[in-house]
Amino acid sequence: MAFIQCQFKSKVLNMSTSMTVILPENIAIGTRVPTLYLLHGYSDDDSIWTRRTSIERYVESMGIAVIMPQVHRSFYADMDKGLNYWTFLSEELPQVARSMFPLSVERADNFVAGLSMGGYGAFKWALRKPEFFAAAASLSGALVMGTERKHAIQDAVGEDLKLIFGKHGYAETDNDLLWLLQQGNTNDEPHPLLYQCCGTEDFLYEDNIIFRNLCKKTSFSLTYEEGPGVHDWAYWDTKIQDVLTWLPLKK
Repeated sequence: MAFIQCQFKSKVLNMSTSMTVILPENIAIGTRVPTLYLLHGYSDDDSIWTRRTSIERYVESMGIAVIMPQVHRSFYADMDKGLNYWTFLSEELPQVARSMFPLSVERADNFVAGLSMGGYGAFKWALRKPEFFAAAASLSGALVMGTERKHAIQDAVGEDLKLIFGKHGYAETDNDLLWLLQQGNTNDEPHPLLYQCCGTEDFLYEDNIIFRNLCKKTSFSLTYEEGPGVHDWAYWDTKIQDVLTWLPLKK
């Protein structure tokens, strides 16, 4: 595998940013490889998956590229007081990555996954752009913030949510995963396959149950797994292997 740390200028963000890339070696000329966009959590950056898991070793025999972008603490949103990270992620990043690396443009070859804030970002990207992804996975995702009761993620990130989503919050907007599930359930667009896991001792466990229960009432296909585990890299290093096994890669 080739390991690439890539710095580039983002026109959307109007600043230099970075992505970490794992790429199969010896790709035949004219071949474009399947791609997993792998998203980081709230306190991390684009290098964290390669520093805290063995993701490079796990994908070595799969013939798949892994693109890991940098979005700081944005919750993968066009921030109310900040930068347009949603537009960067969903529009600019794939164009930049595909211009640099031989990545497939076919929906069946594109997948997204992430942990915590990145799990939220993965499901948001797949639910808002279902024509782009065949499958999406959330590991210990921060999936619920827009209901009446106060949720655990609000205690964890504090005032940042107001900077990100504004004083009116995100309920029943394109940033609300529960609302997106309901909207997706009523249209004829293709549904990405969904995978969700969370440790039963995780502080986000109850919120993951809320998402799971609503998703089960829709036409989305959800693979849900839970078991002992907290919000840490020991859990995520194990579960990302399950995600890779689950991905619907073409034979």
